[in-house]
Amino acid sequence: MNETVISNADSLSETARKIRGQIVRMSHASGAAHLGSALSCVDILVAAYWNALKIDPQQTDDPDRDRFILSKGHASAALYATLAARGFVPPEKLTTYGQNGSRLAEQMSPRCLPGVEAATGSLGHGLSLGLGMALAARIQNRSYRVWVLMSDGECNEGSVWEAAMFASAQALDNVTVIIDYNGWQATGRSDEIMALPPLKDKWESFGFAVQQVDGHDLKALPVVFAESTRTHGRPSCIIADTVKGKGVSFMEDDNNWHYRVPNDEELETALAELGQQ
Repeated sequence: MNETVISNADSLSETARKIRGQIVRMSHASGAAHLGSALSCVDILVAAYWNALKIDPQQTDDPDRDRFILSKGHASAALYATLAARGFVPPEKLTTYGQNGSRLAEQMSPRCLPGVEAATGSLGHGLSLGLGMALAARIQNRSYRVWVLMSDGECNEGSVWEAAMFASAQALDNVTVIIDYNGWQATGRSDEIMALPPLKDKWESFGFAVQQVDGHDLKALPVVFAESTRTHGRPSCIIADTVKGKGVSFMEDDNNWHYRVPNDEELETALAELGQQ
């Protein structure tokens, strides 16, 4: 199996820029929403798929591959575009996103594409799914790691904290939880709807080794991802501070883009900002 593709920060940033352009195109063509949520996690996905995950796009069923769970399933466009850029599927497959009869639905079904490990979208379940996979790795004496990318709004869910207790009780040190802390959920600021802060302290109190990082810093993200794999005896959590709609100025930190779809003019402006006209 290929280990990881190591790239420098400039190369990773260029990859992220191209993926963002692809996501905007996919939203415009399909009329699918959740664009802001997809854009906020692109740098996390790029750092993971090009630096951290032990995967091989040509061996997607390798029993020792790392498992990646996008628990915030409404950001599926970001994962689809990342998988295409990483070589799991042909890029032209993305043109079917959100179309009738397509396997690329707005909310993922299991194995709808090579590299998609689970159906997600009902928030709060991805961590439990990932922990089951991590426990299976231990039972089967396999070396793979499980990575679970969650939204900050998911931390409202009681099932997340039940899963967190289980992870600590079982000392599942082959798990890394990543929280895309973009500060918004569907109807308002995450910290105002529920008392998330101090989020780092909360995860630490549940027995996790916790790091906090700029979720758009493509120099820092690979470092903290690597550090999480060296934690022994307890699971890891990375709180990634992000900006919803990152990369397109008129979408950044504007929660209207949780549901809005770009019109023709907005598409042109966004792609111009991303250097992809």
